[in-house]
Amino acid sequence: MAMTRDPHPPIWPYPRWIAHRGAGKLAPENTLAAFKRGASYGYRMFECDVKLSADGEAFLLHDAELARTTNGRGLAGALNWAELARLDAGAWHGAAFAGEPLLHLDALAAWLQAEGHAVNLEIKPTPGTEKLTGEVVARRVDQLWAGSEIKPLLSSFQPVALAAAREAVPSLPRALLLTEWVPNAVALALDLGCVALVVQHAGLDAPRITEGHQAGLRMLTYTVNDADRAQALWAAGLDGLITDRVDLFDPRSEPGARG
Repeated sequence: MAMTRDPHPPIWPYPRWIAHRGAGKLAPENTLAAFKRGASYGYRMFECDVKLSADGEAFLLHDAELARTTNGRGLAGALNWAELARLDAGAWHGAAFAGEPLLHLDALAAWLQAEGHAVNLEIKPTPGTEKLTGEVVARRVDQLWAGSEIKPLLSSFQPVALAAAREAVPSLPRALLLTEWVPNAVALALDLGCVALVVQHAGLDAPRITEGHQAGLRMLTYTVNDADRAQALWAAGLDGLITDRVDLFDPRSEPGARG
């Protein structure tokens, strides 16, 4: 049976506005160019996807396959990092980004910490590597952010990956991702030792946000690109919103934003 958390947890350390995959759709997702573009709009927290190369290096990519966002083909997790690092991950988005490489987690960590930005790292395992990916990502994050006051928020749709991350580094904050609300959503998150639920926005409303809060969870959502929907969710008590529209929402002035 799931245990409830303290209904009055410590102050949430993360900005409430979160740029999806760096800068949504204004730059090639999950690349350094995208993070820099998001930061240029005032965003101080980013969401991105992390998986493993065949030789165990953590890097950013959403899809299991390379074709959509690089000039490579096949399963990304089947290649060593040296091979992945040679791919072009920018030209698909536009000529101005040609030559932009895939981003290694180490390089992202260095940039984020130099700029003072926070991150939600979604553990996005290649199918069949859920446990390994959770373990490796958690251990590497623990090393890379060892001196940082605000640690990355690790999230995943894969309970096995979250459980493995918890086993590897229990102190790192974790969040369960859900594509839709389920009756036992809060219990699932608590059973995994999560501090937050991140639910697709169509599945969230005020009662569900309140249910999470009463159990001591923070409630976040993705991917909101409409101003009216964003405002309704802020009014319902939302704690964090992931958006592609970094050009629509100003995180420094919009209602609900924390400066």
